[in-house]
Amino acid sequence: MWPFGRRERARQTMGRHISTGTLANSFDRRAVVIGSVQGGIGLLLAARMGYIALFQNERYKTLAESNRVNLSLIPPRRGWILDRHGTPLATNRTDFRVDLVPERLVDPERTVSELGSLLKLSPVQLQDLSDKIKRSRGFQPVEVAAKLDFDTFSAISVRLPEMPGVIPQRGYLRYYPTGPAVAHLIGYVGPASAEDYEVDRNPLLITPGYKVGKDGLEKEFETTLRGVPGARRTEVTATGRVVRDLSMREDVPGNPIRLTIDGQLQDYAARRIGLESAAVVVIDCQTGGILALVSMPAFDPNSFVGGIGRLQWKMLNEDDHIPLLNKALRGLYPPGSTMKPMATLALQQHGVDPAERVSCPGGYRLGSRFFRCDAVHGSVDMRQAIEHSCNTYFWSMAHRVGYDAIAPVARLLGLGQEFDLPGTRQRYGTIPDAAWKMRRYKQEWTAADSLNASIGQGYVSVSPLQLAVMTARIASGRTLNPSLIHGRPQPLGPALPFTPEQFAVTHDGMFGVVNGRGTAVASKLAVPGVQMAGKTGTAQVRALVSRGHVGDWKSRDHSLFIGYAPTDAPRYAVSVVVEHGTFGARAAAPIARDVLTFLFDPGRAWDTLLAMEKTWGGTPTERMEARYRAYVAKVGTGAPSVGDDEAVAQAITEADNTEAPVENVGTTPDTVREEPPQTDPRDANPRPATTPEARPRAAAGAEPAAVAEPVTAPKGGQP
Repeated sequence: MWPFGRRERARQTMGRHISTGTLANSFDRRAVVIGSVQGGIGLLLAARMGYIALFQNERYKTLAESNRVNLSLIPPRRGWILDRHGTPLATNRTDFRVDLVPERLVDPERTVSELGSLLKLSPVQLQDLSDKIKRSRGFQPVEVAAKLDFDTFSAISVRLPEMPGVIPQRGYLRYYPTGPAVAHLIGYVGPASAEDYEVDRNPLLITPGYKVGKDGLEKEFETTLRGVPGARRTEVTATGRVVRDLSMREDVPGNPIRLTIDGQLQDYAARRIGLESAAVVVIDCQTGGILALVSMPAFDPNSFVGGIGRLQWKMLNEDDHIPLLNKALRGLYPPGSTMKPMATLALQQHGVDPAERVSCPGGYRLGSRFFRCDAVHGSVDMRQAIEHSCNTYFWSMAHRVGYDAIAPVARLLGLGQEFDLPGTRQRYGTIPDAAWKMRRYKQEWTAADSLNASIGQGYVSVSPLQLAVMTARIASGRTLNPSLIHGRPQPLGPALPFTPEQFAVTHDGMFGVVNGRGTAVASKLAVPGVQMAGKTGTAQVRALVSRGHVGDWKSRDHSLFIGYAPTDAPRYAVSVVVEHGTFGARAAAPIARDVLTFLFDPGRAWDTLLAMEKTWGGTPTERMEARYRAYVAKVGTGAPSVGDDEAVAQAITEADNTEAPVENVGTTPDTVREEPPQTDPRDANPRPATTPEARPRAAAGAEPAAVAEPVTAPKGGQP
């Protein structure tokens, strides 16, 4: 049909007369239609151009400007963390650094290889860099290197067109001047993780060089310390190369935090611990402010700032001294004889006359069992029982009044308690009694349990912080509560229910421990006009046939000491716990003596410490660096990857001292004295403490917490 229709139309047209006017009219009609369409399109284009020019001017101006100008955030400087005197414990220092954004890398392998060559990265450092790149997500920046010199920084900068995704910058790096000394107290910072960014889509979190608090006070006060970011406008070429800086808005630093800590004392105590695994806590007896909160060994928080390497992490995890554990707050230990001053207050409260004397024949008989004391002390009263650490006296009195009369006083003085301290994770420990044992083990409390608990063994476990609080309350006679933020002291609790005369008995006994003929006479202060009162403690961790330093390190007794000074007007209270340090007078008391000496005569204390450090291999930081170098040479690149923030936090949590008491703890006969007799320096011809008359001359550090004959306790005495 189609060909025939076309021919028919052609015949009709050929038969029609077409004039010039007809053609003109046809052209005019078409011209009008086309012109109308063109005019409409022109009007639409003009309207669109007007709309863009007038109403979207700012948008397109910004887009055009962004092709020429690069706008970047400047990470804010974190607020300083200061000690009570305004000395920085955590500060910031100028830093040349190099970061990269994995998402922007064109050839990751070539870029990493070139950076390794320019920055002279070791195989271990390259391995750590690869780990960080694998863990990163999206535009999360990865730190390549920090603390660069200017020449190295410049060498990277001039090669930027060849290495897209690499970001060199000048900024600020978090810095902890005393390193390991404040690790457990302050915590550390690190790059924001992918999980952090998923929770808070703040672009600051993916800004190269920005760090967030990961633990301790750094994490607790993140919003206070963070500050407000700045911004920088730079003119760039089409390839992204910087031509010039156009303008910059300075960042606003975060607010500082001031602590009750004495920075120099904190550093001194950490260094004085030396090669031991120990905790030291010092409290102001007038305000309750914590002056030192030390746990050693520790990690160096400076090494965590850019993300810790796998070898450093492996070295920390394999250390049997557990540097990841905050021993001052989360370490739990049997307090041993440091419980005895507290027990004397409880005994007096329940009617025991301090002048009443108990004969110590070398132990105490309970039924058919004989609990062996560490010496034959003869006849002792309450003051002498503290001074000579006579277990027999306290066993006798605890059997009379019952341990349920002593436990409430222990809690009243701070044992088994948690305190309101920001940025800390504490553990309660255990102050047992009959109700506790029934809840925990479904067993009745026995007289043997009372004997063990009365000398700080068996089920009893406390933290060094709790021991320091107990000492401060005994010294001051007030219910002091520890505080950590300067200017915000914790309110006093209720008045302690003891008379001045009752406190005087306890104070006299503790005075004799150090200044009479007691168990710590060798650790008296050498500061003219200043005397220290205290109490040593030796706590069993294994059932041993021989006590003291026999056996492997983890089987040795814990060494403890509590004390305060000056004795006439107590100002400072201290507690020291040395893990597996053997006897209280041998390891813990000398540390406490030197720490308190520092508060009254810093020059004398530093002279003592510097001489010791020469034999230890330097400061904690120097020893750690030397150990790391040796570890790298030994292990090479064979360490496993560190893991993410959650894995790090889990490892720190698992480092807690969760070992429960074993059978017969505190019930093993003390058959051999391992501690050489210590003597009063005033004695020209010291004699061994082998008789009741000679015993007062022995400054025992030799007071083991052993009792006797098999009196077993169920395993797992901690809550």
